[in-house]
Amino acid sequence: MKTILIEEPRKVKIIENPIPVPKEGEALLRILRGGICGSDLGTYRGSFAYASYPRVPGHEFSAEIVELNGDGSKYGLKKGMIVTCNPYFNCGHCYSCERGLVNCCEHNETLGAQRDGVFSEYAVMPFERIYDGKGLDPALLAAIEPFCISYHGAVTRGRASKGDTVLVIGAGTIGTLAAVAAKSQGATVYISDVAEKKLNYAVRNFGLDGGILNTGADFIDRCFEITKGRGFDVAIEAVGLPGTFQNAIDAAAFGGRVVLIGVGKKNLDFNFTLLQKKELNVFGSRNALKQDFLNLIDLVKSGKVDISKAVTNTYALDDAPRAFDEFDRNGADMLKVEIDFTK
Repeated sequence: MKTILIEEPRKVKIIENPIPVPKEGEALLRILRGGICGSDLGTYRGSFAYASYPRVPGHEFSAEIVELNGDGSKYGLKKGMIVTCNPYFNCGHCYSCERGLVNCCEHNETLGAQRDGVFSEYAVMPFERIYDGKGLDPALLAAIEPFCISYHGAVTRGRASKGDTVLVIGAGTIGTLAAVAAKSQGATVYISDVAEKKLNYAVRNFGLDGGILNTGADFIDRCFEITKGRGFDVAIEAVGLPGTFQNAIDAAAFGGRVVLIGVGKKNLDFNFTLLQKKELNVFGSRNALKQDFLNLIDLVKSGKVDISKAVTNTYALDDAPRAFDEFDRNGADMLKVEIDFTK
């Protein structure tokens, strides 16, 4: 089978690997669609905090069940089913896992990050991590995982709800879908970015209440102008840069909630007394939970939320090196980039 490999920063190639054999309690999956996550792009660039090389990327995907080694019926699984999967492997014995906080396992290994991902024609997954796609188109189903990351940050952690004004900093896939998640709860939602085209795309296509171009000095003034001097009830950072995290802290209302989804390598030197002065609630948000996947598959299936326009570019498997290169160079004009493993 063909496998995509990031051999070292900025070097992607297609290699041949044997088709994996599922162990007891595992399924062999034929990969249909795979989304290039910001972490995959960070691994390509050499900027992702959890990257090591060589690495097979990929943890956002849809697939067809080809073979079940064991009885998958108690998980509702059967051959031919189109599915997606939970890609965050927890250890099961650390303090976080003991408390059921498996998404922030102390020894977490996410596919494509701490362990090889699924950007191959075939992959194996444990039964308990495989979820019925309920008839969703494979392109949409591959976008469920990033939607889960966004929903977990905006709703589970940030508790965005009706009556809240929410700012999402970063109009990439995760930021845009965080805005969609907050909007689905009845919040008033604004999104910001340095790329005007991407910002306008998010506002226009996802029913958001407005966009704020983050051009520098007047950004915080604009935030307080929009909120009539109050600041945002919830400020979500979905970039992973020191400056944008500072933006979130500055833009939040007194008593507001700040959520960090973005992952970066750099430090931030800031006046931490601002957290005390504003009595801010600051939350980290990592990965997602099984229930997030199940809820969002149902939500997208219901038609109440349309995330189809999040997928802006699709490449054939053999064009994966070009996909990474063009996403790297033209990210301001792209949202979700997917690989079609059937072509």
